[in-house]
Amino acid sequence: MELSRCRFFAATGTAAVVRVAPTVARPGGRRILTLVYDKALGMMRAVERVVP
Repeated sequence: MELSRCRFFAATGTAAVVRVAPTVARPGGRRILTLVYDKALGMMRAVERVVP
């Protein structure tokens, strides 16, 4: 399956909403967002970590 740029942004946005919804309900910790190059996708992607 070819992952177009539009589908990539849609998938990334959906994943972000799923991750943010529980975090908004219970605040705590610091979120660190890092951009990494994914060779399989051939583009950058975001990796998010929650640090207490």
